[in-house]
Amino acid sequence: MAMVSKNISEKPVGVVGAGSFGAAIANILANNSNVILYARNPEITIKILESRQLHGQKLSERITPTNDLKFVAEQCDTIFPIVPSENFPALIDEFANYLRPYHILIHGTKGIMVAKKHWEADDKIKILKDDVFTMSRLIREKSLVVRIGCLAGPNLSKELADNQPAATVVASRFDEVIAEGQRLLRNDRFQVYGSKDLFGIELTGVLKNIIAIAAGALNGMGYGENARSLLISRGLIEMIYLGKMLGADPQAFLGLAGIGDLVATCSSKLSRNFTVGERLGKGEKPDDIISSMEETAEGINTIMIINRLTKSYPMRAPITESIYKVMKGDMTIDEALRFLMKSPFNIDIDFM
Repeated sequence: MAMVSKNISEKPVGVVGAGSFGAAIANILANNSNVILYARNPEITIKILESRQLHGQKLSERITPTNDLKFVAEQCDTIFPIVPSENFPALIDEFANYLRPYHILIHGTKGIMVAKKHWEADDKIKILKDDVFTMSRLIREKSLVVRIGCLAGPNLSKELADNQPAATVVASRFDEVIAEGQRLLRNDRFQVYGSKDLFGIELTGVLKNIIAIAAGALNGMGYGENARSLLISRGLIEMIYLGKMLGADPQAFLGLAGIGDLVATCSSKLSRNFTVGERLGKGEKPDDIISSMEETAEGINTIMIINRLTKSYPMRAPITESIYKVMKGDMTIDEALRFLMKSPFNIDIDFM
């Protein structure tokens, strides 16, 4: 751990979500503040109190565990929700009872979702971009909170836990949210950049998970750096076009939260999405991979949503489409690779 700042904030900061990333962010925040860490499961709070350990991480003594959302809201003005996207709506539904306009929420969830009524309908029914919810949109529509931000960047939990040098982006429409995120998170081993493009930065963190699964598949098949570099570069182009389709500024994809996070998650076995792809590349069945994972790989759900979304617009997303077919059992991983190598792209950069 980095040395604790002498200027400890008087009011604690909240972290909602006791996964590996939530634990890592709680430890980083504890350099500058006292932290209240919410875990839904009471057994986890007991474990933390007894061992000061979580997901192999030693937790700072400045972190107080709880399973009481009301307590978090009452004690903390600034809160970092970090839970899987599939659990986010239920969390906000419950949390909204205690949230007030003075709260600041900076989420760290790299996922999107579709309204349940649309998703459970016949999958031949089109979904439109207005049907897609980022986590900031969910917070805005389900609670009284106005000042909302997100975290995005190459932030592999294990490396953060080991206190290796890293950086992130705090994005928000509000300067004060960016400033608060930087004040709370920044230390001598963790740099924090700011962005006013909340929507674009959220999408970079979401869409790169698709490419990370594809990169892992290449690795699982035994291919090397040339193939990975090809995938990353073409994957970035696909991310930018998908982002533009959804209404994002392409500039968001060219910085730390875009290229930076893309390179990290397409190159590391510490990435859950890369690991999913690697296991696909080695021939494991998607259902077996999903059922055996302890934590959510957000890219799986993202692939399902984006593949269905692209059917409503005049564009192709060949990497997303190929991995979707592999996940559904309609294409082998070798067939997917052959399809991608034959994709007729004649121009390298065509989005600027």
